[in-house]
Amino acid sequence: MKRSKSEFWGFVGPSLFAFALVVIIPLIFGIYYSFTDWDGISSQINFIGLSNYVEVFKDKSFVDAFIFTSKFTIASVITINLIGFSLAILVTRGMKISNLLRTIFFMPNLIGGLILGFIWNFIFTKGFASLGELTGQRWLMGWLSNQETGFWGLVILMAWQMSGYMMVIYIAAIQNIPQELVEASQIDGANAWERTKHIIFPLVRPAFTVSLFLTLSNSFKLFDQNLSLTAGGPANSTQMLALDIYNTAFKFNEMGVAQAKAVIFFLIVGGVTLTQVYFTKKGEVEM
Repeated sequence: MKRSKSEFWGFVGPSLFAFALVVIIPLIFGIYYSFTDWDGISSQINFIGLSNYVEVFKDKSFVDAFIFTSKFTIASVITINLIGFSLAILVTRGMKISNLLRTIFFMPNLIGGLILGFIWNFIFTKGFASLGELTGQRWLMGWLSNQETGFWGLVILMAWQMSGYMMVIYIAAIQNIPQELVEASQIDGANAWERTKHIIFPLVRPAFTVSLFLTLSNSFKLFDQNLSLTAGGPANSTQMLALDIYNTAFKFNEMGVAQAKAVIFFLIVGGVTLTQVYFTKKGEVEM
């Protein structure tokens, strides 16, 4: 018994210590600083109660960032999961180049967010501008110069990066479907759409639960791509919540206010993702 406990803590202990050091302790300190006037530099810290939280809800930039982030999250979640599921259907059809296609579709996920942002920044500003000059399509020029096209630029970047990762999750779920069910539906005369709607969709619901959770949380928390692609511009119109918190903390040295924003951000993301998991798991079908 003692040996099993020591083996358990031998395996779990280091990971638990690292998790506490990197996540739990900073979270506790962050909540504490959200009730202070700390500027991130001064050694003098004064407790000011809920003043930072009151200021956050009066901060127009935070409200605008929340609205923009919410719209972006909805668009990204739908786009990424739709593309990811479509790619999974495509590469599980038994084609000879299926493995090659899986590799190609997954590769963008291996590129870091900052690098992706700079790559797509070049594509949108230089590539689209050159294409616009050649074709005479003025809407292709200045793609990141306004909120609407900047918004869709971020959605395109996020979809290009994460769709391949979601594809892998959906592939695992599709390949786990008993082949007898698919063959029986074919014998009964069901076409491809009917098989997808009545067999594949219900049986891959657990994969949808996982994929929606990942895309929701990652879309809400998007930072490095936002920083490198638009940097919140023009005039902070494409600034997302994580970037707004970063600017408040390190650009304006209002660490207490930034921590209050971070706590609110944490509660929002946690509440939305837990609600999503609860409702999607209720509709899952067990095999």
